[in-house]
Amino acid sequence: MDEDEKLLEKMKLRILRSFKWKDDVVNPLSDELGISNEEMEKILMNHLDMSSLEALHPTFESARPKCIAERLQADLRLCWLCDVMEIVSIEESNRIKMILVKEIMNGKNYDEALNDGKKQVLDLLLIE
Repeated sequence: MDEDEKLLEKMKLRILRSFKWKDDVVNPLSDELGISNEEMEKILMNHLDMSSLEALHPTFESARPKCIAERLQADLRLCWLCDVMEIVSIEESNRIKMILVKEIMNGKNYDEALNDGKKQVLDLLLIE
């Protein structure tokens, strides 16, 4: 590895090991994939150039609400209740998810928000 490659690797590692990257990207992905943080850093360094690394964290943050909403969609079984059985409207489904996403983004524990969402879905289902 020549000096330019070493410098580039050092610069990429500096970005990846920054507090926000570590907490928001590297740790969760490495945990999810069952690999070490160092392995995840190596994967990201191999697949992303410097400009992508510098620009990706804001993109990651803007995608977070969508990922939470998709997780809630699955965990609340809204794909069944809304999309398949059509006993919960798309509007109600989206309303519940958006309220919960805001709460989670503001620091509420996911499991607590999920339990609140289950109660809201049940309340909808009990309306005749």
